[in-house]
Amino acid sequence: MGDSLIDGTPFEESRNEYDWLGWGIYFWEANPIRGLEFANEWKERNGKIKEPYVVGAIIDLGYCLDLTTSAGVRAIRGAHKDFIAYSNKAGSPIPKNSGNDEDKLLRKLDCAVVNHLHHVLQVGRQKPFDSVKGVFIEGGRMYDDSGFYNKTHIQICVRNPECIKGVFRVPDHDLKSGI
Repeated sequence: MGDSLIDGTPFEESRNEYDWLGWGIYFWEANPIRGLEFANEWKERNGKIKEPYVVGAIIDLGYCLDLTTSAGVRAIRGAHKDFIAYSNKAGSPIPKNSGNDEDKLLRKLDCAVVNHLHHVLQVGRQKPFDSVKGVFIEGGRMYDDSGFYNKTHIQICVRNPECIKGVFRVPDHDLKSGI
C-alpha cells in the first residue's frame, strides 16, 4: 500500500465512527516513529495490516480547524452544544468516547461533533474546512507526577485531498528511535 501511495494512488479516507478528528485522511505531524508504532499496534489489534509502512506527505493545511487555537476550541464547543441540542430534539442517542480513563481511544462523541460541524457548514453553504489539527495526550505519564505523556502527538486529518501536495518514502533512519 505504501509504495502505491508514493506512485500516486489516492489515499483512502477513514470513515470510522470513532475517528478522533472526524472523517478524513490521517497523519502524525513530524512524527513518523509514532506513525510506525501505531501501525504496529493496529496490526496486533486487528491483523488487517500485514506489513506496517509509513509514508511522509507534504500537506498544505488550507482552511484548517486548528484545535490548538482559541478559535478552533470555540468552534468545537459551539458544535458540541448544537450537536447535543440536535440529537436531543431528534431523540437520537448521544455517542460517548470510550476506552481507559487516560486515553479514550474510541472517540465516537468527538468524531460526531467534528462531523456535525462540517455538516452544518455544508448545509449553510459556508466554506468547508480542508483539514483539522489537534494535540492528543495519551499513553500514560512518562514518570510519577509527570505532565508529559508517552504518546503525546499532533494529528492532522485532511478532509480535502487536494491539500496533499506530495508523498514520499520516509528514510529508515527517521523511523528509528534516537536520543
